[in-house]
Amino acid sequence: MSVKDHFYSDLQKFIPFQQITHKKLHEYLFMNTASYSKFIRPLLYIIDLFVISSLADLCLYISIVDLVFIIAFWIILSIFLSFYKVYRFTKITAIVGLLSKQIIVLVLLIFSYLYITHASIHWTDVIHYFLSIFLVLNIWRIFLYEVFKKYRIITGSNYRNVIVIGANDLTGKLVSFFDTMPSYGYKFKGFFTDKGVADKLGSIEESFDYMASHAIDEVYCSVSELSDHQLKQFIEFCDIHMKNLKFLPDNKELFAKNLHLNYYDLIPVLSLRKIPLDDTLNSWVKRIFDVLIAVIVLVCLLSWLIPLMSIIIKLESRGPVFFRQNRPGIKEKGFYCYKFRSMQLNARSEDSASRNDARVTKVGKFIRRTSIDELPQFINVLLGDMSVVGPRPHLWKQNELYGTKISKYMVRHFVKPGITGLAQVKGYRGGIETKEDIINRTKYDIFYIENWSLLLDIYIMVQTVFNVFKGEENAY
Repeated sequence: MSVKDHFYSDLQKFIPFQQITHKKLHEYLFMNTASYSKFIRPLLYIIDLFVISSLADLCLYISIVDLVFIIAFWIILSIFLSFYKVYRFTKITAIVGLLSKQIIVLVLLIFSYLYITHASIHWTDVIHYFLSIFLVLNIWRIFLYEVFKKYRIITGSNYRNVIVIGANDLTGKLVSFFDTMPSYGYKFKGFFTDKGVADKLGSIEESFDYMASHAIDEVYCSVSELSDHQLKQFIEFCDIHMKNLKFLPDNKELFAKNLHLNYYDLIPVLSLRKIPLDDTLNSWVKRIFDVLIAVIVLVCLLSWLIPLMSIIIKLESRGPVFFRQNRPGIKEKGFYCYKFRSMQLNARSEDSASRNDARVTKVGKFIRRTSIDELPQFINVLLGDMSVVGPRPHLWKQNELYGTKISKYMVRHFVKPGITGLAQVKGYRGGIETKEDIINRTKYDIFYIENWSLLLDIYIMVQTVFNVFKGEENAY
């Protein structure tokens, strides 16, 4: 018997499988490297603390005691802010957002600590330290994020084997995600359903035997295809066999809500959605950001553009420079939305513009295509009626039409409307020509509301500017 055979023979004594083959044992030990993930977070902690300590020594020239306090601040903040609760499906914008929040609060704590201890460290050194760790840690995190993506694609390592229970449009989209996004590290093994669908691995009942005999890490169940008894079976089975169990909601072709768990004494209560902008701090951060952007646009752009557009619009057609229209805002409270007038005066202001609309002037076609007509809405931002980014304000007529026909349509009024929005940068701007247009627009609006962050706002703003220069088919 070779050394390799002795190695496998000895190891089989400690592996809880009977009659395991050399090939399967080799795969168990060396191929499925998902188990290495448990070492990533401790390693990140060590590297981050090394960076923080090294830069503190270079920028602040502090004592060992001061350094211990800074390290303690970082560890405590990481617990309270959940900084290291990052998963393979977490987006880079969320990672950078968490890191930025962590560093900003850390520096504020350092300022407070230095003030209390009367340390002789100049405030400019602390700012230098802040900029250094902000730059270094962000570059490091983005680099690591990209490395893991490439590593999973090239080596096939650091992956999780997954199966899907159910066969419908939602599970189809999930399977497509697994197949087209290998950088996230999911290996789709197949799906189980009681429907007569081709390519399935078996029935729902047969999935239990499959999971028991294969190295499956995560199970995704479509709630719409399981009875209460089957749900209980999956929960008990996955608990016993240590599988991660996840559910796909029965969302009727639309979108899932963020479910937020609270406890009333010992009673668990699920809220339908948790809106980040309901938090006072978040709403103030967004408001300050909105005002800052609006002031910059008004001073640097609209201060000379308004007189210029006044001349151009007046030369082509009679009427006011600005078009003012009452629109539904937050909580469906009406406000007057401002735009540069792009149409001839007409009695159909409650009708949306359509392709080749005869009401649109020559100048209007250009300013609508380039979104210049929307710029006066920065005045609405200063007045507090709108945000720079948010769901676009629809017509009252559209609210009446879609409010009861499109599920969850009215949720878009939980926040202020925006000059631009996620739906617009994803291609759903302009007129609503089909039911799919309004459904998809509502999907993106609600995703934005439930996942708001300042970084998401910045991304949408940058993408909006890019789209303006690239040109958009639906801009008319």
